Amino acid sequence: MMDVTGNIFEHVSSGALDEEFTNLLAVEGLMIERIVSTGQASPPGFWYDQAWSEWVLVLSGSAGLLLEDEPTPRELKRGDYLLIPAGRRHRVEWTDATEPTLWLAVHFVPQPPARNQG
Repeated sequence: MMDVTGNIFEHVSSGALDEEFTNLLAVEGLMIERIVSTGQASPPGFWYDQAWSEWVLVLSGSAGLLLEDEPTPRELKRGDYLLIPAGRRHRVEWTDATEPTLWLAVHFVPQPPARNQG
């Protein structure tokens, strides 16, 4: 595997019209990406419904993440993380418009439980 280095806090734009997605690592069954949001939200009526699990960590800024079966969005701020299981519909209700919201997202294919070989 090739060595890959960088700094997750470099080149963070503060006024982009669209969210910025940067793949940091992708191997079979796993992808790690940096997402920079500057006030964006999911379009009205849109829900993410992914075949893979996603673990997100907010490194800066804040966001409101709504899970379909919950009545109100969860507010995520710096240091907060959340595991979104595969198939759990969710949407971004809002992201901070006063400073960039920097996310670390880990996408992975859930593995079946290990079988007892004994």
